[in-house]
Amino acid sequence: MPYKWLLFDVDNTLLDFDQTEALALEANFTQHGLAFPPEAKKRYHQINKSYWQRLERKEITPETLRTGRFHDLFDELAIRYDAIVFANTYLANLGQQAPMVDGAMELLTGLNGRFQLGIITNGLADVQHSRLEKSGLKQYFSPIIISQEIGSSKPNPDIFDAAFAQMNQPTKSDVLIIGDSLSSDMVGGINYGIDTCWFNPNGKTTDLPVTHEISQLNQLSHVLNGTAV
Repeated sequence: MPYKWLLFDVDNTLLDFDQTEALALEANFTQHGLAFPPEAKKRYHQINKSYWQRLERKEITPETLRTGRFHDLFDELAIRYDAIVFANTYLANLGQQAPMVDGAMELLTGLNGRFQLGIITNGLADVQHSRLEKSGLKQYFSPIIISQEIGSSKPNPDIFDAAFAQMNQPTKSDVLIIGDSLSSDMVGGINYGIDTCWFNPNGKTTDLPVTHEISQLNQLSHVLNGTAV
């Protein structure tokens, strides 16, 4: 410290993805005239998470993720419907949902002009661009690095290489990554040799050597000022 660059994750760091997902899923069932079973929300969340973890490990492609999760969900719930058609409209519904994590806008307003702010996110490009625009967050960030556009997901170093290229190759000690995911944000940052700040609102534990840990976004100011949280 002091850092010059702050690289933010998006989902469940700045934007509340769990709420986004639930709203979009229910809206999509309604749009297609399908009954929304009470267990659908929980099971989809679990299935979707497993697909994103497989994508991080390069076991599947983004195209497989887009439709495979709904094939699996429909099989479990015994729903006979075209998963490809459902997947296409789901992404449109997902892009229209942009609830923010508490304190996100206040944090960025305070950081704007003091630090260079970038985004590095695992996500589908059309969805992420839409949500960042709709939320009003997009104006604060350059570059915005989205895994689908790069062809590589966190924690793979290729996506960090792409970010650093667009950041004009800053010194790694000048960069801090902030995110909620241990497997993508923290592992990615640690392996790339940059400092990490784990956003951990649920009080989880880890053996990873994260540099900083916060439970609320407003605590990031303490980290950046060099004071204890």
